[in-house]
Amino acid sequence: MKKTFAVATLLAFALSGTAFAQDYPTKPITVVVPFSAGGPTDTVARLVAEAMSQDLGQQVVVQNVGGAGGTLGAGQVATAPNDGYTLLLHHIGMSTAPTLYRSLPYDPLTDFATIGLITSVPMTLVARKDFEPNTLEELLTYIKENGENVTYAHAGIGSASQLCGMLLMEQTETVMTTVPYQGAGPAMTDIIGGQIDMICDQTTNTTTQIQAGEVKAYAVTSPERLTNLPDLPTTKEAGLDLEIGVWHGLYAPAGTDPAIIERLEGSLQKALTNETVVARFAELGTTPVTAAEATPEALTETLTSQIELWRGVIEAAGVYAE
Repeated sequence: MKKTFAVATLLAFALSGTAFAQDYPTKPITVVVPFSAGGPTDTVARLVAEAMSQDLGQQVVVQNVGGAGGTLGAGQVATAPNDGYTLLLHHIGMSTAPTLYRSLPYDPLTDFATIGLITSVPMTLVARKDFEPNTLEELLTYIKENGENVTYAHAGIGSASQLCGMLLMEQTETVMTTVPYQGAGPAMTDIIGGQIDMICDQTTNTTTQIQAGEVKAYAVTSPERLTNLPDLPTTKEAGLDLEIGVWHGLYAPAGTDPAIIERLEGSLQKALTNETVVARFAELGTTPVTAAEATPEALTETLTSQIELWRGVIEAAGVYAE
């Protein structure tokens, strides 16, 4: 009798969980962006969130939780209830944090359930518009000759702009004076204002300023030139081995019901074919990933391989955060 009751109880729990997943979502969903508002990852998140809202029938709200190079917001999601109502949209920094931070409060591979990749955004080398060098070749020479007198902005430890700067200094065998900011938005403001010399940041944060002539642009880190910035050469054209794309992914807390993950995966894939998303991404110099890449399996594979890739780069640079 007791055994029958136990089985019935477990079955009831299983059925209630299935019903919950089938009804999902019944209230607004929060997508945490672990960086400041106005930055490149925030731009991607808001476009995707709006499109997913249309599909899910519930508002998908972006919440900016900046600080600690993106680890503060990521840590918040890692410990959030795994009911599908708190998600994380993070970029390449998810793969660099395990090496950059000696005491990371979460494990990217075990504390999250992957949902899918979103896009890979190329980077651009830009500077204040009155910066002396006018071409990429002149810029590289200038950096080598002036070293620490060149000020380089980045959006914080583990940010895409810091990683690109590390690679640039490795390539030029120089050390610039790096100036960390609480996000890419404030960094770009000071570039435009002339307080800082240069930055390497995502096209989602630089294209508008480049086209408006507010900054001086030198190169794009993609293999080919971009259709929306056709006059901007690639770093490869100048003999610089600096091809880097900043991929973004969507995550949920570990243990989230697989049925909910499947629902979110489908919604993400629909969002990435949304005409507004596709058009706006194109304006920003990027494209959505394919349906095959907007999957948990693809994001898990990318995250795992990128953790190993960046471990070597960061350890060679000897740059760590507390």
